[in-house]
Amino acid sequence: MMIRSVETVTTQAWSRELEQRIRESVGAIRYGTVTLVIQDGKVIQIDRNEKIRLK
Repeated sequence: MMIRSVETVTTQAWSRELEQRIRESVGAIRYGTVTLVIQDGKVIQIDRNEKIRLK
């Protein structure tokens, strides 16, 4: 079942706006994660979790 979900997402026609938002999220952090929340084969949310390194 998981493979079907992945196939649905990979064949989705991503808009330029979505691609730009993902790039901005990735470019805005130094350490951390960017998570895409997908529902019914569509990205519905972008979570950005930044880690701050204390020296």
